[in-house]
Amino acid sequence: MIDKLNSLSVERCSECGSSLLLRDTENAEVVCGNCGFVVTTRLTDRGPEWRAFTPEECREKIRVGAPQTFMLHDKGLTTKIDWRDISGFAPEKRAQLHRIRQWQQRSRVSSSTEKSLARALSEISRISDTLSLPKNIVETSAITYRKAVNEGLIRGRSIRGMATAATYLACRQNKLIRTIAELSRASNINKKEIASNYRFLVRKMKIFVPPVRPNQHLTKLSNQIGLGGLTEGIAHKILIGAKKQKLTSGRGAKSIAAAACYIASIITGNYKTQREVAEAADLTEVTIRNRYREMMRRLKIIISL
Repeated sequence: MIDKLNSLSVERCSECGSSLLLRDTENAEVVCGNCGFVVTTRLTDRGPEWRAFTPEECREKIRVGAPQTFMLHDKGLTTKIDWRDISGFAPEKRAQLHRIRQWQQRSRVSSSTEKSLARALSEISRISDTLSLPKNIVETSAITYRKAVNEGLIRGRSIRGMATAATYLACRQNKLIRTIAELSRASNINKKEIASNYRFLVRKMKIFVPPVRPNQHLTKLSNQIGLGGLTEGIAHKILIGAKKQKLTSGRGAKSIAAAACYIASIITGNYKTQREVAEAADLTEVTIRNRYREMMRRLKIIISL
């Protein structure tokens, strides 16, 4: 396994002077990624001191727990009394262990702040599972919500609404296309409430949110309406031309991407109707038609029938 060098005293290759150094953990070497020169052969093994040859043996020898996560209100650092492996005890002992486990679970969430935080994090987890969001989006949502709690921004607002807004904000920060309508359906929260909470978080926390570009919508739309790779490539070229002609300024990124997909489908013969494209993009057919006519006229695209 080779990865980029993170923390070593050697910063450049002594042969070519390149700073692209790679760590080969299997051979305990630092190799120059430019010329292939072995810079050093002394690497500290940061793995466990034991060896395991089967998954069962690995589980028996491992001495650490799950990694720290922001998706748990205590970040996963508290002890948990499991309910398994108590069948061998007497009935009185099992009842005692059951009571201890209940009190231990109650003590993990003691204050009202921790209870509301645990509820919000579970809501974020549920929304993320519904929308199949990646782990980095889930962790970013949890961090954003924790910061909002620490700054006192949750008071007077619904927990579910703020959790949904934090999830949408994390998607925007990581350039993952998820609409407010999708989050509204996943959380059963009104779209106006999500948008209001989202703007509130951005304004109060002074978070920079990069604008959505048409090419970010293109891949999602092409997958939804079933366009091939050739059609999607032509749609990308149409977007490049539209950007040069400044057709993307002052217009919705989704409408521009939808019109590009519609034009590309006509050019390649993989024809999709305006209604199909509009339903996939959650737009009206009039919007698709207006952007289509404008792009055809300004880009001078001629389609022979």
